[in-house]
Amino acid sequence: MRLWSVHPRYLDRQGLTASWREGLLAQKVLAGGTKGYRNHPQLQRFRAAGVPRAPRADGDPVGVAASATTPATTRGEVLDVVPDDVAGPAVWAYLHAVLAEATARGYTFDAAKIEGPLDPELHLEVTTGQLAYEWAHLRAKLALRSPDVLARWQEVTVPEAGPLFVVVPGPVADWEVVAASATGAAPGETGGVRPPS
Repeated sequence: MRLWSVHPRYLDRQGLTASWREGLLAQKVLAGGTKGYRNHPQLQRFRAAGVPRAPRADGDPVGVAASATTPATTRGEVLDVVPDDVAGPAVWAYLHAVLAEATARGYTFDAAKIEGPLDPELHLEVTTGQLAYEWAHLRAKLALRSPDVLARWQEVTVPEAGPLFVVVPGPVADWEVVAASATGAAPGETGGVRPPS
């Protein structure tokens, strides 16, 4: 499962179709509709969408889902991971972005499969390191299967994030499983990218 932080415009046909399919799978997992994938690392940021973080410099809380007016709690303690019903709006927003790109390309994805509305005020943070890692990973995939799409984006060194995401400084996300091939490093080396913990 790969839920891209890079804007869907950069994806080739196979990548966009896979993003739709895997986004729908994520939606099903977050709704409790599967036994598998429940602990998949790609879902951590969607589950964390409703968990309050330390305030930003401007005083606004970071990462509070619009549907959650108060932090998810149990026995008075803030949860590290929010219930899946709070994570739903984030994955819906992700799917709406994929759908918009597919529609712009003339593809026919079934909008009725998205189980909730787009909340334009909901955003998740993605770090510069995560975005750079994903860009290298995607470019490697495009080089193998869609060199024409890679050529279209040849001049892009820093990709735009998808509409759900706000870019902030930072390393590769803790939940990312780092593959040496995407960093350009030999196996066993990280090429400056944090290895998985």
